[in-house]
Amino acid sequence: MPDFLGRSVYLTEFEKQKAPLAAGSAGGAPVFISLHIGEEFAPDYPDRVRAMCSWLREHGWRILADVSEQTAIQFGCGDILQLARDLGLWGLRLDDGFTLEEACSLAARMPIAVNASTVTPEEAAALAAAGPEVIAIHNFYPRPETGLDPEFLQESTRMLQAAGLKVYAFIPGDDQLRGPLHEGLPTLEAHRGTAPLAAFADLAVHYGLEGIFAGDPGVSSYELEQIASFCADGVLPVPVHLKAGQEGLYGQIFTCRPDSPSWLVRYQESRKYARQGGLVEPADCAARPRGAITMDNLRYGRYSGEIQLMRQDLPADERVNVIGRVDPRYLLLVDCIRRGSRFKMVRPPHEEE
Repeated sequence: MPDFLGRSVYLTEFEKQKAPLAAGSAGGAPVFISLHIGEEFAPDYPDRVRAMCSWLREHGWRILADVSEQTAIQFGCGDILQLARDLGLWGLRLDDGFTLEEACSLAARMPIAVNASTVTPEEAAALAAAGPEVIAIHNFYPRPETGLDPEFLQESTRMLQAAGLKVYAFIPGDDQLRGPLHEGLPTLEAHRGTAPLAAFADLAVHYGLEGIFAGDPGVSSYELEQIASFCADGVLPVPVHLKAGQEGLYGQIFTCRPDSPSWLVRYQESRKYARQGGLVEPADCAARPRGAITMDNLRYGRYSGEIQLMRQDLPADERVNVIGRVDPRYLLLVDCIRRGSRFKMVRPPHEEE
């Protein structure tokens, strides 16, 4: 699983991005910048980029720059390696204009990244053999309906990893979306409009990516904190609304029982909770839609107090109380809790105290 959320930095948005970047750069996570966005070009463009890169390095970020064959010329550098030294870049994301031989030569000297959607298995193997750190990055897709489908992302990622490459992708932001469409910048179309935490967990759990970037310039502090927590200890935060009297469950770490069926998550530690809490009176024995959090009541005998999270809709049961629900923006997380994995219920952003 990735141990960071990379960020995307844009020259035109940089002043707005400085404050959150300054607050979250510990650990040397990478930032992704593009050096061939035509609308950013101006006579002072090279100087502004140099100043931005200097600031990013000073604040502990490793810079991965998207470059074309013309980028070095634009900055007055003899070649792309000189440009990398001039800007203090950690790595280069090579545009499709570079030949395989050029890419392999660069890979022997510094980390490089290539387009995950266009590289062939033979090219991937050659690149992996050429250098110690070669990454394949899936694109992000500004236009709705053009993002990748799950099958393609899964198949291409497996192929690239089997060839020896690390694979990265993008999730959308939630605080400041990049124009002109402002529709998010995800790799997967299914992530468009999804909370960053949910999209991050989906890519990490179901696709096994080595790195994940936020494509948009803005990610809220709540999402950044929850993602950082997940990266640090592997405990998945799940924002939920719990009913009055159940607030003590917030923040407790639970384990999904290894024998949980596909249609619900059984909270392994709730057996202990059931023994300590005594019998639970029947209340709110309503229908149990996907995302509902339930607790067995005294009508279930020795199961009283046990907790489940619904992955699929189930009907009402007089033996089962509905005690909460996953916040709608985070329903994708219901499928990210694997058998045997740890998770915790947290307050949604608008309910934080």
